[in-house]
Amino acid sequence: MADTEAKTAVKTALKNEKIGAVVSTKMEKTIVVEVSRRVPHPLYKRIIGKRKKFYAHDAEETANLGDVVRIIECRPLSKLKRWQLVEIVRRAPQVGAQPKELDVKI
Repeated sequence: MADTEAKTAVKTALKNEKIGAVVSTKMEKTIVVEVSRRVPHPLYKRIIGKRKKFYAHDAEETANLGDVVRIIECRPLSKLKRWQLVEIVRRAPQVGAQPKELDVKI
C-alpha cells in the first residue's frame, strides 16, 4: 500500500515548472507567459538571454499584465495550451491615471 502512495507522489512531483512574466491577457481564460533564461553561447561561451512564450490556462482570470507567475505542465487543453497557472508570485504595480492628471476635459 505504501508503494502505490509513493508512486503517485512521484508522478505528481515530476511535472515541469516554470516562472515567467505575463505578457498578454487578451484571450479568455488564457495568458501568455514569457520565460527568460541566461545560457552560454555554444561556441563563444558568452552569456546570452533566451526567451520563450508559453500559453497557460488561467481558469479564474486572476493574472494581469506584468505579473510574475508560476506555471506547471498539464495535459493538452488546446492546440497551443499545455500549461496551467499555479500561483501569482508577484503582482505588477498598477498605475491608474486620473483625468485631472492627463489634462482631459470631462
